[in-house]
Amino acid sequence: MYGFDIFWLLFFFMLVLPSLRQWNIERLRQNLIKKIEQNRKSRVITLIHRQESIGFLGMFARNFISIEDSEEVLRAIKLTPKDMPIDLIVHTPGGILLAAEQIASALSKHDAKVTVFVPHYAMSGGTLIALAADEIVMDENAVLGPVDPQIGQFAAVSILKVLEQKPISEIDDNTIILADMSKKAISQTRQFVYDLLISNDVPEDKANELATTLTDGRWTHDYPIMFEEAKQLGLNVTCGIPNEVSALMHLYPQASQRRPSVQYVPLPYQRPTSNGKEK
Repeated sequence: MYGFDIFWLLFFFMLVLPSLRQWNIERLRQNLIKKIEQNRKSRVITLIHRQESIGFLGMFARNFISIEDSEEVLRAIKLTPKDMPIDLIVHTPGGILLAAEQIASALSKHDAKVTVFVPHYAMSGGTLIALAADEIVMDENAVLGPVDPQIGQFAAVSILKVLEQKPISEIDDNTIILADMSKKAISQTRQFVYDLLISNDVPEDKANELATTLTDGRWTHDYPIMFEEAKQLGLNVTCGIPNEVSALMHLYPQASQRRPSVQYVPLPYQRPTSNGKEK
C-alpha cells in the first residue's frame, strides 16, 4: 500500500511540476518586462518564438508568426497611448505573411517612436515587422533576412525562373498557375515594403531600391543579413542590445534535452592583469 501511495505522489509531482515551472517563468518575464517599461517609459511587447517546454509532462512546441500573434500584438498596440513609445522584442524565424503584414502596418501607424530589438534573429516576416520600426536595434551578431515570398516550399522567384528557362509547351498547368501566383506575391510584397519605408520618411528612390533588394530573390530565403550589411543597405539599424533585453531572452529557454549540445559556465569572465589582479 505504501509503495502504491508513493507511485501516485510521484505521478502527481510529474504532472504538476511543468505547470509550476511555467508559472514561475511567466512571473519572472512579467516582472522584467515591467522593469524595462519603467526604465524606457514605453510599452514593451515580445514576439519570441522558441522550442519551449510547456504543459503536461513538459511537452514542447515550435512556433512561428501566426494570426493569433497578430491579434495579440494589435490588441497591445490599441491599449497603448498614441504618444507612448513601443519597444518590440523580436526573435522569430518568420511565419504567415498576412500576420506579419498586419503587425507591421499597425506599428507603422503608431504616432510615437517604435523600436524593434533583435537580440538574435528576425527572419522573413520578422524582418518585415522590423522594417516598420523607426529604429532597429540589433546585437552585433544578430541577423535579419530577405522578405521574398515563398509559394509552398519554393521561392516565388525560383518558380518564375521555370517560365524563363523552358518552353511554355513543356510546362505543366500547375507550375503555370504557381508562376502566376508568384508574380502577384512578389509585386504585392514589394509594394508593401515600399509603403512601409515611405511611411518612415525614407526617400522614394531609396525605398524603391530597398524594396527591390529585399524581395527580388537574389539571396536564398535564409540568407543572414548581418548588422554591417543592413547598415550598408540603408536600414535604420543601431548596434547594442540593452542588458535587460538580453536577460529577458534567458527567460525563454529552449526545451531541455537529455544531453545539452552547448555548455559553459554562465558567468562573465575577466582577464587577470600582469600583477595577478583582475581587470
